[in-house]
Amino acid sequence: MAETDDETAGRLAVLSLPAQLIIAVATAVAAVAAAIHLGMAFLNVSPPNTLSKQHGEAIEDYIYPEFERNWKLFAPNPLQQNIAVQSRAEIRTPDGGTATTGWRNLSAEDGAAIRHNPLPSHTQQNELRRAWEFYVSSHDEQDRSTGARGPLFEQYMRRIVMLRFGREEGGGTVERVQVRSATTPLAAPPWSDEKIDTKTLYRVLPWWTVTGDDLPEAKSR
Repeated sequence: MAETDDETAGRLAVLSLPAQLIIAVATAVAAVAAAIHLGMAFLNVSPPNTLSKQHGEAIEDYIYPEFERNWKLFAPNPLQQNIAVQSRAEIRTPDGGTATTGWRNLSAEDGAAIRHNPLPSHTQQNELRRAWEFYVSSHDEQDRSTGARGPLFEQYMRRIVMLRFGREEGGGTVERVQVRSATTPLAAPPWSDEKIDTKTLYRVLPWWTVTGDDLPEAKSR
């Protein structure tokens, strides 16, 4: 049975004054944080206005890359291909040598975690997919950054890969990682006469040397 307002107030009244102050401050901080987040998200997706024009850089710094949204589901031409992000690592073995792991299908791992899960996490659904889209949109075919956010999105991609591998992998220490995409066009429906080549195409990125900023423990500090 749910508590009434009077019962809730009674429970709070028996707390000491310091405890009541802590609860009041925590509630106020949470409310302010929620208001700021909702305000930033609204300004990011709303039509240009005075506030978004004056504080556009601050808004984008807050939103990207973790809170960015896109509307591809409602686009006139929705995606018609499957894109899998895969990665492998070069490790330093205990005897001082090097070895290269096989390709891990990170997208398939996320898909397996989502399948049959009634409440999949936002991270499992979107983090890797959006990170790849960020990278592709900010780099040309020669993997050269085309804008100010290019290095940020590259580092974001490296961090996600290192979260999957960890510092130690296959009995050795991860020193470099490499990412590739496997793009497979969707076959035409049975009732269509359209001919589509469903051959998988790969885009292989250069090897990235792992730095301290890419490690999961560094990100959590």
